[in-house]
Amino acid sequence: MKVDASKPLEYSTHENSNRIFGFWVFLGAEIALFATLFTVYFVLVNRFASGPNGAELFEIGPVLIETFLLLTSSFTIGLAIHAMRHGYKRAVIVFFAITLLMGLGFLGIEISEFVTYVNEGATLQTSAFLSSLFVLLGTHGAHVTFGFLWGTGILIQIWRRGLNPAVANKSFIFSLYWHYLDVVWIFIFSFVYLKGLM
Repeated sequence: MKVDASKPLEYSTHENSNRIFGFWVFLGAEIALFATLFTVYFVLVNRFASGPNGAELFEIGPVLIETFLLLTSSFTIGLAIHAMRHGYKRAVIVFFAITLLMGLGFLGIEISEFVTYVNEGATLQTSAFLSSLFVLLGTHGAHVTFGFLWGTGILIQIWRRGLNPAVANKSFIFSLYWHYLDVVWIFIFSFVYLKGLM
């Protein structure tokens, strides 16, 4: 495997560049997935049946904390990639760990939110609005869960193997995925929660 020292570590081999390009293609498919889920939600948002609407259900406090955690984690994964490009292994590990802990905090709040909804009688079966809401939020939450597990595996590899082209490539691709989840969350925060509270 020929390494090009003039490029960032994650792009330093031809195979690494191809993997990054392939992941951008994958993110295109993910955009189509979430676009479909948002479309379904917007079509069903006013179909409450006998259940609550967004204004009755949503609480801004937990949503603001979730938003803070996820957006800050996007910043910390960016710092991890910056440290990686300068060869600072310890800093990469610290920023990666902070990112994952924030992701875990986000998941904890989201699970608590779901439990509260269900205890209040707001379930998938209650209305079309709630079924589309749970599917949209649940799909995003499942992606964050996968990201947490994936990131944990990469963190272990950084700890054991150090910063080599293969690990750097995985770390960079993970950062693209994590940033993508944050962008999706901005749309959820703006068009689901804030709009629902109005």
